[in-house]
Amino acid sequence: MNEQQFDKYLNINTIGEQYGFPKLAHYHRYEPTPYAGLEQLFEQYELPENPVFVDMGCGKGRVPIYIHDKFHIPTVGVEMDAGFHAEAEHNKINYVQKKHKGELIAFEHVIAEEYSIKSVDNVFFFFNPFSIKIFRTVIHNIWKSYELNMREIHLILYYPSHDYLQFLEYGTPFALAHEVYLRNETNINERLCVFTLEKA
Repeated sequence: MNEQQFDKYLNINTIGEQYGFPKLAHYHRYEPTPYAGLEQLFEQYELPENPVFVDMGCGKGRVPIYIHDKFHIPTVGVEMDAGFHAEAEHNKINYVQKKHKGELIAFEHVIAEEYSIKSVDNVFFFFNPFSIKIFRTVIHNIWKSYELNMREIHLILYYPSHDYLQFLEYGTPFALAHEVYLRNETNINERLCVFTLEKA
């Protein structure tokens, strides 16, 4: 399926990039994660046991709704922009009306570094949503949660920035476990990287 067909299948509207976004030093504009990339990722990668999926910078809610539909697991979308948060909630309503499910999808209107990480959250998705400064803070919060409740944690990075990769490799205990290069792409940055932290 193409982008339009996937949105129609899920009964949501997430196509289109963000316009009129204020120029903020640490937050990047919205761009929906391509469905094709997600499909290819899950051809090669398996979620951990009892997954709870958190999308940091979820925009209109595409990824949490897609993941919920595919795996029937709890998903959370974290979004700082009030307009996109409202669109995500609206998309959830439309999805539920068609699919008759969705009670395990939640959207939180909060900046990523202030999201309260739950003890069950164990898969975190990033489509390069903010600067390395914010990313470090979010990873620190994930690590603090891990110390309180040690569990296997996965980080999924789509189109990861060099700064993100360097920080995870040299500044954290996370280890690169999967690297998925997307088909029909010539840019080597067009890939998904999965970092894991095993339960101690």
